[in-house]
Amino acid sequence: MNNSPVFVVDDDADVRDSLRALLESDGFRVEDFDSAAAFLTALTPGRGICLVVDVRMPDMDGLTLQEEIARRGVALPIIIVTGHADVPLAVRAMKAGALDFIEKPYDDELMLSSVHRAREQTISQQAQSSSAREAEARVAALTPREREVLEHLVGGQPNKVIAHELGISPRTVEIHRAHLMEKMQARSLSDLVRIALTAGVQAAGA
Repeated sequence: MNNSPVFVVDDDADVRDSLRALLESDGFRVEDFDSAAAFLTALTPGRGICLVVDVRMPDMDGLTLQEEIARRGVALPIIIVTGHADVPLAVRAMKAGALDFIEKPYDDELMLSSVHRAREQTISQQAQSSSAREAEARVAALTPREREVLEHLVGGQPNKVIAHELGISPRTVEIHRAHLMEKMQARSLSDLVRIALTAGVQAAGA
């Protein structure tokens, strides 16, 4: 994350240079683009702290760029830079998921604060994504029967009910539960259920 860039997209070279100087003075690495099309060519999922983009640009404006990023399924916090007359557009961008909108001429501290907030959001999203991938890998290592027992546990069913539902003995359910705890690296039943939910496991019959 330390080397991840802040992306700046603006057709005004002076604005790009000003933002680059501001962000680099606070320790951020910057990659700037003069158009939405140029940025989209370089866009890679999972890369970057955030995008700072002007709402009004020729060819493709900031809102259309935001929509295209969402269409591609890329999670990237977006900070909209807007003129006073563009505030309704910026509000639309916020409703569509933008992190913030900042009016021109922007205050340096406000811009830096917003980028720092975007950085924290990106770190949190990446941690959640990593946890989900890890949980999915643990679930993938289960046998079909262990997966069935897990789905019933996620549904809140006790051992006796699970045994009846699956046509096995309560003792066999206990053995499967022990294997589940070990394979899923869970410290408790609640931990087991949390990991299962993180991996997208649905309760039996859901």
